[in-house]
Amino acid sequence: MRQTIAGNWKMHGLTQDAASLATALLGAGPLTRDLLVCPPATQIAAVARILAGTPVAVGGQDCHSAVQGAFTGDISAAMLRDAGASHVILGHSERRQYHAESDDAVRAKVLAAQAAGLTAIVCVGENDAERQAGWETGVVGKQLNASLPDDFAGILAYEPVWAIGTGRTATEADVAAMHLFIRQTLVRRFGPAGEAFSILYGGSVRPANAASLLAVPHVGGALVGGASLKAEDFLGIARA
Repeated sequence: MRQTIAGNWKMHGLTQDAASLATALLGAGPLTRDLLVCPPATQIAAVARILAGTPVAVGGQDCHSAVQGAFTGDISAAMLRDAGASHVILGHSERRQYHAESDDAVRAKVLAAQAAGLTAIVCVGENDAERQAGWETGVVGKQLNASLPDDFAGILAYEPVWAIGTGRTATEADVAAMHLFIRQTLVRRFGPAGEAFSILYGGSVRPANAASLLAVPHVGGALVGGASLKAEDFLGIARA
């Protein structure tokens, strides 16, 4: 299975910045991994036009669970698809923390994304207090069981929230243990199909550590934050 390198641009840049970054990816050349970029919603259409016909896919960073309605400021999965997106990140740790998104809310969004023909990238992960207390597998297991619908057909992403922007680094052993746990949980829930889901790793992935992290068993790629804002770094990870 080919690994996926997904770039989450978060709330960075204006349209010209996004266009310049997308254009820089056009010269990537043949890669052994799939590329996906997730710009802010206002930039999806522009980036999708630039990357149309290339191997680089485009995704959104969130969507509403409803198809349409009186939800000021929100964007539906169908709108993302209409703008040129093929994927959408759901349940990201920042959404869970700053917008109080529950597992049930994430599950509803996954169903909406799948109905609109989008591939959902569902994020799970424990924070520092949960890891210090030894609750990491319990937390991640609950998120997996409650956030994924029975007909889930997307991608998973593990984010060790305690290692993002804290100066602490998840070791290869940490990553291996959690990705194995996630795989085992998926197999128990979905049977043989659980072996096929990609599980991305998202935790301060950089060109310098990408090769070792991407070589860990059950790591199906990377969800990249800050390093995805520089084409050289993002492609360096993809080529690692």
